Amino acid sequence: MPHHPGLLRTAPLQGETTSSLIRRIASRYGMEAKVLRSCWQWRNYPPGHDGGGARADAEVLLNAAGRQLLAGLCGVEEDILARALPSWRQEDAKLSAGKNGVPAAAWRTGGAVAGPVAFGCRLCAARRTGTAVRVVRYAPRWDRVCLRHGRWQLDADADQPLEYLDVRSMPEVVAAQRRWAGVARRAVRAGAEPERVFALARAVAARWWEQAFGWERETIWPQRLHQVAGGDAGGGLERWRIVGRDAVVFPEVVAVAEALLDPAMAELVWADSGAGRPRALPVDGMFCRRLGERLGRGWLGPLAAADLGGPLIAWMGSVIRLRRGAGGPPGYDNDPWWLRQEHQVATMAGQLRVLGKEKKAPGSGTMWRAAVPAEQRRLITSAVDSAEEQLLQLRGVQTGPTADVARRLLRGLGHSAGLIENAWKRTAVAAVNGGVPLQEVARWVNMPVEVLREMLPPGGQEDSG
Repeated sequence: MPHHPGLLRTAPLQGETTSSLIRRIASRYGMEAKVLRSCWQWRNYPPGHDGGGARADAEVLLNAAGRQLLAGLCGVEEDILARALPSWRQEDAKLSAGKNGVPAAAWRTGGAVAGPVAFGCRLCAARRTGTAVRVVRYAPRWDRVCLRHGRWQLDADADQPLEYLDVRSMPEVVAAQRRWAGVARRAVRAGAEPERVFALARAVAARWWEQAFGWERETIWPQRLHQVAGGDAGGGLERWRIVGRDAVVFPEVVAVAEALLDPAMAELVWADSGAGRPRALPVDGMFCRRLGERLGRGWLGPLAAADLGGPLIAWMGSVIRLRRGAGGPPGYDNDPWWLRQEHQVATMAGQLRVLGKEKKAPGSGTMWRAAVPAEQRRLITSAVDSAEEQLLQLRGVQTGPTADVARRLLRGLGHSAGLIENAWKRTAVAAVNGGVPLQEVARWVNMPVEVLREMLPPGGQEDSG
């Protein structure tokens, strides 16, 4: 096709991916995107999902000639495109090695280029461009609500058909996004990076989200989840819990961030730790109790305090170490906003992939809570908690004579190993009772079927004592 600069002007949207803009330009010219993309020499193939199909978050990097070509096609000056498109100035070694003057392009995934990628609001795009086409843009997770249309824009990296969730019936979600700007300013004044504060608060809320399936007193999140699912999550509860999580917990994420930045809350942590007379953090401590009240859940405090391996307790530990001056040189141990790898939140795309694989596995169609009795679940949780507590206690026994330290560590580790074995045996029994073939369970624990069969109680049942 002939390239006449300004023939049909297509303005970029702020934060849009270059790939999304190319697709919109093609739509303006009345052609398929792949036809327009043939104007560039491509150095690789577009990224796709594991099961096939193009990724909505696929991004394009261009060389100088390629950027000049795109500017001419959309009739917009390059400096405007540079301000609007986060990937505009980024290049690739494959592009710089090409022939000068030849428009060249390379595919990437958006998340590896400039951060989280989400769908844009089609209604807003139509209002600005006159065409209701799909838009993909870079957007942090605290900026996912279209305030004009009440839509929560979903991650674009997942293999699922939805672009947004309707949150018009949940004003608290919209209000939380408006409130975040003030929280971010407070973080800056406190010398913390807003991105890290948000990531930690989100990790805390996501951890609760996984645990809340067993919280009978939690009524707010289930109500919101049914609302974003169109009224009833129904038989797709597992999927909706993944797709709807970030939107449902968003008000609590902002509230947790506010609380963690509040100096008065840090004082409660210090008081709970015994201040000048160190002691173990109590389950009924003032900090967790106050945090639950701030979240409108007075009953949450003891549950939050009992989650010893979670990001909230890790934050409290850093606050205490800083206050005591016992943190040592700068590092994650005395950085309250350090998010450990094990606490990082699983992405929607990753969770959906796991769910898809589990659906194909034998015995996976039944929900855990439906297949495993409450008493059995309680015993498993208790066994895991006991093992975790025992391992945490071993952190403080590495001083003293070599023989004494070795003796305490080995005895403690031996006891922990027994607790862990108890936990996995109970879990294996629950899985078998829930319909998972013994062969599958044996593969998961890396053990011969015959050996596992001998270790489990006859008939697959276990003593509840």
